[in-house]
Amino acid sequence: MAETGAVKKQETPFEGGPMDGRVLAVLVGPTGHPPKTYRIPVPDEDGGPPTVLVYRRVPRGHSKRIGMVRGWKYLYDPEGPKRGGLRWPWSKPDPKPDATTG
Repeated sequence: MAETGAVKKQETPFEGGPMDGRVLAVLVGPTGHPPKTYRIPVPDEDGGPPTVLVYRRVPRGHSKRIGMVRGWKYLYDPEGPKRGGLRWPWSKPDPKPDATTG
């Protein structure tokens, strides 16, 4: 089996929430970008299920000439991720229950 080389990481800053001001080494994918969302599980002190902090990837800045992204940072998203997955044109939203029918 061929050697794939070292795992690539990128120092990425976090803004907002409990991780504000910290910089973590985040693994980058085959395109050289970190993941779009970064989830951090925080254990519960009482032994319950962990709380998951969600951060969204946003551009850190753009270059002046051609507007390329100069890097990435993560912003705290207290509401968590929106509906995930692909949205096909033929997909219909889940029907909401009607109050008049039982």
